[in-house]
Amino acid sequence: MSEAKAAKRPQYFEDFPVGAVFAFGSVSLSEAEILVFARQFDPQVMHIDPVAAAKGPTQGLIASGWHTGSIAMRLYADHILPENGLPGPGVDELRWHQPVRPGDTLSMRVTVTDARVSRSKPDRGVVNVFSEVLNQRGETVMSMKPINFFRLRPAR
Repeated sequence: MSEAKAAKRPQYFEDFPVGAVFAFGSVSLSEAEILVFARQFDPQVMHIDPVAAAKGPTQGLIASGWHTGSIAMRLYADHILPENGLPGPGVDELRWHQPVRPGDTLSMRVTVTDARVSRSKPDRGVVNVFSEVLNQRGETVMSMKPINFFRLRPAR
């Protein structure tokens, strides 16, 4: 896997105003990577057998959606989450829109949809985003709505 890092990673709640868009990443998937992941974690024929997959409804080998999700998490961790981040409460509306195939190159676009200071823990904010994983043609292959906690910027 190859990947390009963004120049500046956001660190605090204040770095996530509603409407902000972050675009980053470039990860290319090989057939071998798809097979290795699927054999261990999602051994369905469309993910592990190129010959059978070519004859099936996917008309060829495709990456497991969980593989795509794992790549998205890696990109998210490398570009959005601070190195000393807080655990998040979850992800809503995970969707796989179209298959990821060998040779596809994936990137992410993250749009802040809501940001507020936590009522119960006023040292942090709650940031909701809409995240899209895009292929090299700019088509959305996966989307999700993560909920994140970020520390407020320390007072000076």
